[in-house]
Amino acid sequence: MSPESPQQRNLSSPTIFLLSGFSTAYRVQVTLCLCFSLVYLVTVLGNLLIVTLVWLDNHLHSPMYTFLGHLSFLDICYSSVTLPKILGDSFSLKRTISFVGCLTQIYFFLCFGGSECMLLAAMAYDRYLAICHPLHYPALMSKKMCRCLVAISWLSGSFSSLIQAFLAAHLPFCGSNTINHLFCEMPFLLKVSCSPNAPLNKIILYVSAGTIAMGSFLLTLVSYVHIVRAVLQKGAGTQRTFATCISHLTVVSLFFGAGAIVYLVPHSSSSKVDKALALLYATVTPMLNPIIYSLRNSEVKQAIRKALHRGV
Repeated sequence: MSPESPQQRNLSSPTIFLLSGFSTAYRVQVTLCLCFSLVYLVTVLGNLLIVTLVWLDNHLHSPMYTFLGHLSFLDICYSSVTLPKILGDSFSLKRTISFVGCLTQIYFFLCFGGSECMLLAAMAYDRYLAICHPLHYPALMSKKMCRCLVAISWLSGSFSSLIQAFLAAHLPFCGSNTINHLFCEMPFLLKVSCSPNAPLNKIILYVSAGTIAMGSFLLTLVSYVHIVRAVLQKGAGTQRTFATCISHLTVVSLFFGAGAIVYLVPHSSSSKVDKALALLYATVTPMLNPIIYSLRNSEVKQAIRKALHRGV
């Protein structure tokens, strides 16, 4: 048996990773900590309000609000995967995460992110049926169909993230254990790995994530193309419908656009640009979702007023 080379002996999985964070300056850390705390508080309270209203108010038990309830619950879980860790690292001089903790964060981040992609596509399809086929909407979007779409969203995100976490668990590391990012994320973990099969691993990882992300984005885009065409043909209520579409597409564009740049162009010339983009789809978008999708809705406002009246 031939002896192993030094490079082969060093191929292993580290027990701890170091996270570079955004900045080491004390004032910057304090400012970011306050901002992240405010963002997380607004995200949790806003989305928890929507989940509670959808659960308790019988008038919000339609498919559209069922999707909104699941989206809000996803946003709470999605932001909770990264923000508490980022907040904890703001008070620490040495930002570390264990190898198992890193894989766990990657799994749940991709799971909730992939599920949200599919759920956004399901919401766009629901709006397409409601606007383009209003007479057949109750039959096409039944409770059974709504539950199936929600289940597909959760299962597809879980399956895709399981594949990527499994592949990440078998990546070898032989050099630095410093991840130049705010949290554990696949493109930045791959930069640290020295696997001889890295190109193949990257292809599998990006195809797995791209299938869900690009597929759901295209479904969303096609649904809204048909919505806009139907609105232009009908003419009635054009301004209000366009306002809803633009609000929805704004958040969808931020979520998919920022994620596509980080995942499809991982070797950015500026690491701070990558971190800012990651913050955009990991923290800002979950905070904006309840405002854009729900809090501007008249039925949700009415449900809030009813809940306040009962409380008083």
